[in-house]
Amino acid sequence: MEKQPVVSLRGLKKSYGRDLILKGIDLDVYAGEIIGYIGPNGAGKSTTLKILIGMLPDFVGEAKVLGYDIREDALEVKKRIGYVPENAMLYEVLTPMEYLLFIGRLHKMEDELTERRALELLEIFGLKTHADVRMNTFSKGMRQKVLLISGLIHNPDVIFLDEPLSGLDANAVILVKEVLAKLKAAGKTIFYSSHIMDVVEKISDRIVIINQGTIIANGTFEELKAQAQSGSLELIFQGLTGDNENSHRAEDFLQALK
Repeated sequence: MEKQPVVSLRGLKKSYGRDLILKGIDLDVYAGEIIGYIGPNGAGKSTTLKILIGMLPDFVGEAKVLGYDIREDALEVKKRIGYVPENAMLYEVLTPMEYLLFIGRLHKMEDELTERRALELLEIFGLKTHADVRMNTFSKGMRQKVLLISGLIHNPDVIFLDEPLSGLDANAVILVKEVLAKLKAAGKTIFYSSHIMDVVEKISDRIVIINQGTIIANGTFEELKAQAQSGSLELIFQGLTGDNENSHRAEDFLQALK
């Protein structure tokens, strides 16, 4: 029997006014895969993610998650996915526990279960002693940890991550990488968008590079490395997106300071 994709995009296009941001994305993602979705600023990464989580219903083409059409069954999709944005409103007058209880209720979880999971996850991220502290005193990294917990607390089948490591210290980054590996081993599907190339290179089963609204590469790191004859994802990325001038720009930057 042919394996069915967990995430499926066909002919996906999205415009903002006269600007065509996505120009026809075709992509399948399967259960237990970690997909690294990378591209330059403005390439369409966040737009793709926002369509898949049901935030942008006005698009052309087909988008399905877990077999549900995102236009027709957005609520069913939202029940089953987790989403961690780079920046989000956290209702900072709340404490982490209050906020996570709110998230749990949105997912129709029992308060007792939410509280238990919240305390366990906050402890893992070193925030248990701050469980009842208002978040308006938190650093960006602390807020990001609460965002990560809120996106995972309901144990979703598919996880969409948009720059999830923003503001995290080195130890927290290592922890998140380990958590993602465990989630993958448990059969979760992870759609991971980031600019941090070394993390994408290490954790992704498959890397998809988007540039100017079009997928220009799709394969394992080893496959992309063989095609590009480059040793790192950064060099592959620069070669495929046509941005090979960074060394010259850095030299020009130093010259400008003289």
